[in-house]
Amino acid sequence: MTKLGLLAKIEAKPEYADKVEALLHDALQLALQEDKTVAWFAFRLSATTFGVFDTFDDEQGRQEHLEGRIAAALMEAAETMLSEAPEIRPLDVLAAKLP
Repeated sequence: MTKLGLLAKIEAKPEYADKVEALLHDALQLALQEDKTVAWFAFRLSATTFGVFDTFDDEQGRQEHLEGRIAAALMEAAETMLSEAPEIRPLDVLAAKLP
């Protein structure tokens, strides 16, 4: 059962909101390549606020994701497209329904 997760809040500069949306949309292809990422969701909360929620079966999978290509792309984007560094919080999954 997936038992660990990450929740990231991403605040784009208004002039880069569309580019951040595209970056997250494109990141799906990277997430699909991660064997240890059980579930991965990118979402939009407002015109400039985005988020990512993902789950993992173990700590190794979570750490590999944090050191992977999606995290690197987000940190690179932070320099120009984000109004602040992404806020990434680890969490424990208490219950899940997955296909």
